[in-house]
Amino acid sequence: MTDDTTMTIREMCDAYDVTPRTLRFYESKELIFPVRQGQKRLFTRRDRARLKLILRGKRFGFSLEEIRQLLDLYHMGDAQATQLAKTYEIAEGRLDQMKAQRAELDTTIAELEEQMRWGEKMLASLDQPKKAAE
Repeated sequence: MTDDTTMTIREMCDAYDVTPRTLRFYESKELIFPVRQGQKRLFTRRDRARLKLILRGKRFGFSLEEIRQLLDLYHMGDAQATQLAKTYEIAEGRLDQMKAQRAELDTTIAELEEQMRWGEKMLASLDQPKKAAE
């Protein structure tokens, strides 16, 4: 690292397993705000904290707009109560969606397994030697 308070784009990429393009994209969407020194970007502790939240939100399936709204609520002056409440609300909705997707996937898996069992039986019957009378 360059020092205790900032990281270069390469250090950020290495530390958070993201690409420079990803960091520039998040910067263009005004989700992170690195300090610019000419062409060089320096990321502060605040940027690192925001990036961690962005990556976690993306992993949970939050949209970038939802993540932006949540990050913007940080400075409401209410000890993050609004931010936490809104995060919980979005997470509840996302969890419901994920459970519905899981149920649909479980059904699809069961159907595919049933079709594969049928296919196994059909293949096995085709492999049986034909009797002379047939």
